[in-house]
Amino acid sequence: MYYWTLPDPEVGRAHMDRQPFGGVPTPREISGSLVEIGRGVGPKRGFVSSIREILSYRQLLVRLVSREVRAKYKDSSLGILWSLMRPLAQLIIYYVAIGQFLGAARQIPDFAVFVFTGLTIWTLYSEIIGAGTSSILSNAGLVKKVYLPREIFPLAAVGGALFNFGVQFLVLVAATFVVGRPPLTIYILLAPLSIVLMIVLGTAIALVLSAVNVYLRDVQHIVEIFLLVLFWASPIVYSVGFVHKALDGSWLEQIYLANPVTLAVLGMQRALWMAGSNDPSQYWPPMLGLRMLIALVLSLIALYVAQRVFSRLQGNFAQEM
Repeated sequence: MYYWTLPDPEVGRAHMDRQPFGGVPTPREISGSLVEIGRGVGPKRGFVSSIREILSYRQLLVRLVSREVRAKYKDSSLGILWSLMRPLAQLIIYYVAIGQFLGAARQIPDFAVFVFTGLTIWTLYSEIIGAGTSSILSNAGLVKKVYLPREIFPLAAVGGALFNFGVQFLVLVAATFVVGRPPLTIYILLAPLSIVLMIVLGTAIALVLSAVNVYLRDVQHIVEIFLLVLFWASPIVYSVGFVHKALDGSWLEQIYLANPVTLAVLGMQRALWMAGSNDPSQYWPPMLGLRMLIALVLSLIALYVAQRVFSRLQGNFAQEM
């Protein structure tokens, strides 16, 4: 895509003054140069300059997050309480079907708190990826008409997911006090580590998927299947002890524990599920904190790579929409 630039506004005005038919210049008489826009914008930006540009648009980012939250609960009688409805409905289903019918609640103390802890951190991750994947296409009007760092749109999806997570997390913490098991141990430090891990990893994946989704619209449907599989591949509604008994410390168990989502879920359970955290019969992977730190470092590297990929793919966003 190209646009005309005149060397001097006065020169352009003089050209128009000499033209017949109302001063409209013909293409042959325009003295200017063509400047390429679009494809050349993205790849030339470095990682640091991209971060600086995003920070310069932080007020717009806050407005986009606010718009996303308000649009989600607009004209709703319950408002933000709807952010609790889906995880609470899932909690009831899993508690009855898996906890009572399949007997998991007899082996997992405070099964409701256990499940809701996993669902809370999982919902944050899944909302970041789900909303982030469609964020560019959802804002096609702005992408085609206004120049701004396109990373803002996936980041706005992250902000909206964090808002919903905050509401659910407050309810979770309140529930631990209601059952008489407040999270007042050293393991509480694993909670912020789990949250940061899911934010960084989710943002990295959302950046790449949001860019690829502009060119391949099937991506958003593939993501739904991917999240469904990943949900059951993480110890959210079943204890990691069941996996340990089945795999008995084999290399398959190590692959299972290498999943960052699994580590984040275990970190949240260790921090907030006091009935199991203080129970010596419950299995916890060794060096859980170290595993999570390694996963966080790798996720930060993935975030850097994701931003570079996004920067190279964003050049033709407007043309593909």
